[in-house]
Amino acid sequence: MVGEELAARWGLRWGRDRFKARLAEGRAGGPVLGEPSAARVALLLPQTYMNDSGRSVGPARGSLKVPLDHVVVVYDEIDLPFGEVRSRVGGGTAGHNGMKSLKRELGSADFVRVRGGVGRPESTDPEVVSAWVLGRFREPDSEVRDLVARAAEEVERIVSGAELAAAQES
Repeated sequence: MVGEELAARWGLRWGRDRFKARLAEGRAGGPVLGEPSAARVALLLPQTYMNDSGRSVGPARGSLKVPLDHVVVVYDEIDLPFGEVRSRVGGGTAGHNGMKSLKRELGSADFVRVRGGVGRPESTDPEVVSAWVLGRFREPDSEVRDLVARAAEEVERIVSGAELAAAQES
């Protein structure tokens, strides 16, 4: 949802599928954000299973020649309360299978992460947790839209360079 929001904000079109993903390339900001010289970006929405997302991101990074410190991964985080957005560089995988796949395929965990809090279910049963993260949001649409917008704003700050240093320190 955040990728779709960023594509709309930046006026990017989704091109043909590549790297087992939907891909949009262009400039972040520019006329949309009123910036004369906007950063070149590629938005990648892996079409693999989440647990295998690295099999999409790794080859895309290599082909597009993106330095690891320019990779920004946006994902849901059950260990954050719903609606909270945090960013940082590196860190562990916290059992998140998609993050394990990314770390393995990128060769390191030293990429920027933007985590959107989706909260944790009452149960620790793996099937309940899986249904929680794969199911529809239980919160009102307005709160979901707000979470997506704030996560997109965090990505924009990082891409613009305004928050990269702060993300690297947290």
